[in-house]
Formats: sequence, C-alpha cells, structure tokens
Amino acid sequence: MRALTGLLRSNQQGREAVGCAAWRQCSTALASPFTRFSSPAPTAIDHTPLLSTLPDTQITTLPNGIRVATERIPFAETTTVGVWINSGSRFETDANNGVAHFLEHILFKGTKRRTVKELEIEVENMGGQLNAYTGREQTCYYAKVLGKDVDKGIDILSDILLNSNLDDRAINRERDVILREMEEVNKQMSELVFDHLHATAFQHNALGRTILGPVENIKSINRDQLVQYIRTHYRGPRMVVAAAGAVDHDQLVKKVSQAFGSVPGEEPSTSVHQLIEKEPAVFTGSYVQDCLPDTTECSFAVAFKGASWTDPDSIPLMVMQTMLGGWDKNSSIGKHASSQLTQTVASEGLADAFMAFNTNYHDSGLFGVYGVTDRARCNDLAFAIMNGMTKMCYDVSETEVTRAKNQLKASLMFFQDSTHQVAESIGRELLVYGRRLPKAELFARIDAVNADSVRAVADRFIFDKEMAIAAAGDVQGMPDYEWFRRQSFSLRN
Repeated sequence: MRALTGLLRSNQQGREAVGCAAWRQCSTALASPFTRFSSPAPTAIDHTPLLSTLPDTQITTLPNGIRVATERIPFAETTTVGVWINSGSRFETDANNGVAHFLEHILFKGTKRRTVKELEIEVENMGGQLNAYTGREQTCYYAKVLGKDVDKGIDILSDILLNSNLDDRAINRERDVILREMEEVNKQMSELVFDHLHATAFQHNALGRTILGPVENIKSINRDQLVQYIRTHYRGPRMVVAAAGAVDHDQLVKKVSQAFGSVPGEEPSTSVHQLIEKEPAVFTGSYVQDCLPDTTECSFAVAFKGASWTDPDSIPLMVMQTMLGGWDKNSSIGKHASSQLTQTVASEGLADAFMAFNTNYHDSGLFGVYGVTDRARCNDLAFAIMNGMTKMCYDVSETEVTRAKNQLKASLMFFQDSTHQVAESIGRELLVYGRRLPKAELFARIDAVNADSVRAVADRFIFDKEMAIAAAGDVQGMPDYEWFRRQSFSLRN
C-alpha cells in the first residue's frame, strides 16, 4: 500500500514539474512580443515532403527532333498545351526585324482548313482559349482546353503553324493593327524603358532589336519574308510541344506525331548554336535618355550584365533579385518589408514603384532595378538603388539570404498551381537547358547559396562594373553616367 502511495505521489510530482516547465516556456514566449507567435529570424524551410508529391515530366523526342513533354497533374480537369519555339527578334536581321511578332498575328487569320470565323467558333464552342506571345529568343502558341479536348487543341495549333494562308490582304490589314499596338506599347513607360535598355546595353547586337520592329519594317514586311522565316526557324529541334494538367503522354505523342510529322529537321547552318555563335551578345556600358515633356513621371532602369541561362551564378542572382525585392505605393507592405531597399524607398517616399529584375538569355543577361518616380526624387532614388545593389558586395547577412531563399522557393511552388505556368516552364527549360530541371535539383542549388556566395557573385557582376541605364519621361533630374559609375564601387551606407 505504501509502495502504491509513493508511486502515485512521484507521478503527481512529475506532472507538476512538467507543468511548471511548460508554464515557464509559455511565459517566456509571452514576455517577448517578437517571439509570441514566431521568431523574427528566418530558418531554412525543408520542402522535401512537397517536392516528393510533384509529378514527373515525361519527355519523348520524335524522329524530326520535336520534343513532346508532359506533366500529368492529379485531379486536374483542364490542360494547357502549347508549342514553344526557339525563335524571336534575336534571330531576325535589321531588314526583317519584327517578322516573328508579325507571324504571331497573321497565323490566326485563317488556314487552308479553317477560316478565321471557323477557327474562332471552334475554340469558343469547346470553351477553350487560344493565344500566343513573342519574345527576344522564344515564341509560343498555346491553348487552354478541357482534358478531353487536348487532341483538338493540338489539331488547331498544328493547323495555324503549318497550314496558315498568309493571305496578302490579311497581311496588309494586320499592319495597321500592329502599328496601333506599337502606339499603345510606347505609352507604357515600363515597355518603353526596357526597349531602350536593351537597345543601349546590346548596341548593334541582335538582342538590342525591339520585338515589334521599326515602323518602316512593319509597313514593308511581305509574304515571302514570313514564309522564309518559318522555313528557316520553325524546325523540329527548335520546337517543344509541352502540356500540363489532365493529359495522357502516350496519346499526346501519337497525336503530335501525326500533326507535326511534316516539320523538317534542323539545318546545321541555321541552328540556334550557330546563329548565336555568329552574332553573340556584347554588353556595352552606356546611358540613354528619352525626354518626354508631356509627362511628370521619370522612369528609369539600371542594369549590369547578368548571367546566361546555363551560368552557375544564375541561381545566386535569382536570390539577389528576391533580396532587392519590389514595391509600389498601393502595396500594404513597405516600411516593415524584409528588403532593406524596400524599407528605404517606402519610408522615405522615394518612388511610386520599383522592382528588381533578372533577365536571362542564351549567352548573356541583365540584372538590375527599374523605378518610377519624378524629377524631384529621381536623384535620391538612384542613390538608394545603387547603394542597395553595391551593398551586396560587402554587407550581406545570412538572415537576409535565408529569408530570400524561402521566398524564392515558395514563389516557385506557387507556380505549380497553374497549368499554364507549368507548361511554360517545361517548354522554356527544354529550349534553354535541353532538359527539364527537377525542382529538387533547383531547390538544392538555391539552398547552396549563402552570404559568401552572394558577395562573390555581386563582386563578379556589380562591383566596379560597367552598367547600362535607360530613362524616359521627365529626366532632367537624373544623375549622369559617371555618377552611376562611381556608385558601383562606393562603400558608403
């Protein structure tokens, strides 16, 4: 009996000890407002459980070189299927600059099997969406359809790409449409500034050409130029058919083989590798201003030469872009954001908006910051931007890097919720890497970034390096190029 009583007493004392320890832990947490809910210091997040649930990418290469890649997303009822092509304004000449974008418009204006009306009705009847876009190095034609209509989507895409009429009357009508589009694009300051930025950073280079092309080319492009561009660049090894969502890989491969089997293989003289080797990207430190007297805004971009797609330092630059961040005056965050540049710009009211960018190409890139402000504040904003970028060369904390890596990996995981984003990443990665980059590998490379590697990469791309600057609007208050150049090695806070 005494033994039982002693056992009960010891158990009670143990529970009291555990309770006191729990109370002390709780009271300690409640005593600090910073640790009441979580610690302000970020910790690295392990995404392994999530990565293991991602679907595998199935890839099949057809005899003519076209790659068919799919990711079947569980429980998805819709599919994004598209054709990604290694063609764009970079692979044009001064004489036909704008032809790739012109094609994007004219291919939807009727085929040998479908009129414009029949094409639109067929897409609308199945509740789908048909769209396209053109970049400097890639062109994409894609459709969003229900899972049961994937074959129809492929049939429509192959029809517009391989059997378009390219009617002279439609071409003449489309000129006015593109010229109006150019007017609207030039009214968007961000589009105007980035066109100027590429033109000055890659002077007399293919990457410096605009996507829409000059007005005189748009007015003179003819059917022969369109046909010749298709024959030269729409080749099997330069095309990827990618699909994500409710899609069966084997069935898609069979359909693509039938629909795109007539696409010719690669000509060695016009391969992407040969064209880039013939006209490589050459970065030039320079400054261009476009004074627009009718606006009170001053928009500008500062860019250093960045990394190519396959450069190992492209991953640290992604982390650095996240560290710099972005902000606009309508944002709910600002003064308490994790980015020190965002804190400075928001608390001191230096800009209406800004964003860091990291643009990759086959053999070059652009890394920098774009900002929107006015004449009175542009000098202060320029100093804040240059100080924020140069500071990464010598003053980087592991806390900042860890937080940026968590944010970057989360944003990449968010893309998995969109079939369009998944299909686009498949198509782009197969074109630039030659393979699908597994998320596990990408996250491992992101996790490998630390403060030391950020400083080393910043030293390679930023410290005492030439830069390209483009400004548009009310630019009278902008500093000159020598001022920006000095800031690239300034160690002031």
